[in-house]
Amino acid sequence: MGRRQERRIHHVFVTQNTEYHVRRDRCVGVRDRRSGEWRTEHGALQRRVAAAVTLLANGSLTAEGGLPTPGQRIIFDGESSVLTGPVIAIERPAKALVMRYPGTDPGA
Repeated sequence: MGRRQERRIHHVFVTQNTEYHVRRDRCVGVRDRRSGEWRTEHGALQRRVAAAVTLLANGSLTAEGGLPTPGQRIIFDGESSVLTGPVIAIERPAKALVMRYPGTDPGA
């Protein structure tokens, strides 16, 4: 039996201090993990995930296309790209949370 195609379009990439809420491949929300407050100004907002980045033992970085897995970092595109800390978990946001994303239309 073949694997089903992933239908989820919303992911939460959790780092030590921050949650990056991504719809398909675009960051639609950034939330501080300590306070739970949405960040209205952050370099990742409305930017696309450009690559999943792995820090190698020798200190160099490798990047691959697509969304990251735990242990990797996210680099968001843009004039001044944003590199996150290591992803420690990937979660699926509750539908009620998706409906409250700041400044977005979840049905778009």
